[in-house]
Amino acid sequence: MPEEISVSPGKEVQIPQSTVVVRVEGADKRSFPRRIVNSLLSISILLNFWLLLAFSTVSGISTDSLPEEFVDGTEGAASRIAVIRVSGMISPPFTERWIARIQQAAEDETVQGVVLEIDSPGGFVADSHQLYHEIRKLAEEKTVFVSMKRLAASGGYYIAVAPGTNSRIFAEPTSWTGSIGVIIARYNAAELAEKIGVKVEPLVTGPLKDTLNPFRDMTEQESAVWDAILADSFDRFVGVIDEGRSNLDEAAVRELATGQIYTATQALENGLVDEIGYLEDVLQALASQLQLTEWEAFEYPVAVGLLDSLVGVRSEPPSLAEQFLQSTVPAPMYFASWNPLALHRRY
Repeated sequence: MPEEISVSPGKEVQIPQSTVVVRVEGADKRSFPRRIVNSLLSISILLNFWLLLAFSTVSGISTDSLPEEFVDGTEGAASRIAVIRVSGMISPPFTERWIARIQQAAEDETVQGVVLEIDSPGGFVADSHQLYHEIRKLAEEKTVFVSMKRLAASGGYYIAVAPGTNSRIFAEPTSWTGSIGVIIARYNAAELAEKIGVKVEPLVTGPLKDTLNPFRDMTEQESAVWDAILADSFDRFVGVIDEGRSNLDEAAVRELATGQIYTATQALENGLVDEIGYLEDVLQALASQLQLTEWEAFEYPVAVGLLDSLVGVRSEPPSLAEQFLQSTVPAPMYFASWNPLALHRRY
């Protein structure tokens, strides 16, 4: 039978040469769970701090200089051309990321000119205009040329004309552009709801509070309201093209603004672009206009990682149910599709 000895914390005790059980009296029985809580609290603080930094990086919110990567020309040359790539849907958080690159190029005194490379079907009206505004400011300080890749349509074309009449727009031979217009996605499931016996009766403070309700037809009042909203955004689109293209007046723009997609050849014939060519052709043309004999072209690379997947890129398309529910939120877009919600990834 082992001998039991009781001791107090901090008190020395001599243990006899036998098997004993030592019980420490006065020990804090809450110390173990307290250590767990403290550890979890520390982990939570570190995790939140990491997420804050990570999301700031994803959103382009950073006071540090952006990293650079060589593209073409003579590496290390004193005169430099920045290539800013706008790829995918024009929407948060990528809008802020592109704006950060535009502002970086504007502030960099070694940058003589900028090539805006566009590969986008467009996006939100507000985001497209935010980019347009920043590109306009950049073009006031430096020469900006545009290079279209696969698709530079709707909001993609909206930002293409931002540099103004001193710019030149190049399209690759297989580029598609145009799609000038505005769209708000909407489903009408009124007949379906009637067949299955579903009634949606939201409590509202006014007749327009539940506008775009997919379970009923639109009223004449609603149609008039949304027609005015669409017309305002459409007129703005026509206006920026009229201002940005010296060879097109308002009447010509409106004639082209049917929502149609134009091939590169058609766009050239209609005055939407200036030349057919690739990025290397755009760089050579810009360097020639700037009278640069030796130059370096570089870009601000973007690392797409886990957080991009969390905040803006999906590996699976949204279900019809998700699209249906999202379509009830008014979202005016300069977008080259009848259903903007179907675009589930950047490309």
